Amino acid sequence: MQLADLPGPQPGVCDDPELMLVRQHLLTLDPDGHRFAKVLRDTIDQLLDGEHTGRFDWRDLHKTEKTHAGTLVEINLQREFGFADGQDMDYLIEGLEVDCKFSQKLYGWMIPPEALGELCLVVWADDQQSRWSAGLFRADRQKLTTSGTVTKKGNRDGKFSLTKQHHALVTWLWHNEPLQENLLLHIPAETRQAILNPSANPRRNSGQARVSELFRRVQRRPVSRTVVRTLAQQKDYMKRVRYNGGARAILQPEGIVIFGDYPNHQAAAAQLEIPVPQEGEFVSARLSRAQPRHSDRPRAFMDGHYWVLADDTDPIEAAPLLPETKKASQD
Repeated sequence: MQLADLPGPQPGVCDDPELMLVRQHLLTLDPDGHRFAKVLRDTIDQLLDGEHTGRFDWRDLHKTEKTHAGTLVEINLQREFGFADGQDMDYLIEGLEVDCKFSQKLYGWMIPPEALGELCLVVWADDQQSRWSAGLFRADRQKLTTSGTVTKKGNRDGKFSLTKQHHALVTWLWHNEPLQENLLLHIPAETRQAILNPSANPRRNSGQARVSELFRRVQRRPVSRTVVRTLAQQKDYMKRVRYNGGARAILQPEGIVIFGDYPNHQAAAAQLEIPVPQEGEFVSARLSRAQPRHSDRPRAFMDGHYWVLADDTDPIEAAPLLPETKKASQD
C-alpha cells in the first residue's frame, strides 16, 4: 500500500521520512481509526469505573485519576496494537522510538526533556465534545516552549509544550473524529435526573429501577452496555435487562421492547427503521400492533403479529416477545 492510498487526513508537506514511516504503519493497522477510537472510549470508561462508582462525568474524577489517564491510554494502545517496548521511549514502531502523550486539551501535551528530538504520538479526547484526534510530530526543541508550571517549592517541572504558532507541525492520523457518545452525559438534565432517581422513595432507587427508567425514557437511541453497567452497579448487570425480572419484563406491559445486538433483533430494528443496535448496544422502542390506520408505517413481524412504532395517538398495549436468540434463555 502506498502512502497516498491510505485513508484519513493527508499530512501536507512533511520532510521527516521516519515520521511518515510510522504514520504509514499506524494507518495500515487501523485504516479508519475505529480501533483507536474504541481504545479511547474504553479507557475513559475504565477511569470512570461506573460499575463501582456510578460516575459518568470526567469532571468527577479525582486529580490523580486524570493524571493517570495518559498512562492508561499508553498501556491500552500498546495492548491493542502490540507495539514493542521502546528502549528510551514508550514504543518501538518500525524500529523507531515513539513517545505517547495524551491530553484532554487539544495541543495540551507536555513533552519531557528526554523526548526532545524524538517522535511523539499525540492523542486527544474530550468526552464533553464526543471528539478525538491522534497525530505525530517531532519534538523539536526550537519549536517548543517551557510549560511554565512551577511547584509549591518553586521548582519548574522541566516539560515543554507545542507553541501555538507551530500547531501545524502535527501530522494528523485522524483529526476531530467522533468519539462514541457518553449517553448519560449528553441527555437532557431532567431526563438524567429522572433516571438516576426514578422514585421519590430512596429505598426504591435500585439498579433495576434506574435501568428500567433508562429504557423507558431514552427510546430509539443506542444505549451501550457501559451505561447499563453504570446504572445497575453490579457484576451481573445484564440481569437488569433480561426478561426474567429485568427491564424487558417490567416494560413489556407498557408496550416497550429492548432490542439487543443479536441478528434477529437487529433485523427487526432495521425493519422498523430505528437505529440498529451494534455490538454491545441496546435500542428500546414502544410498539403498537399494526392496524389499517398504520398503513404508511414500517413494520416488523414478531410474536405472531405485525408491529409498528407507536406514537402518542396509539393506546398502550403489551409489547410482543422479542424473537428468540441462540441462547437457551433470552437476554
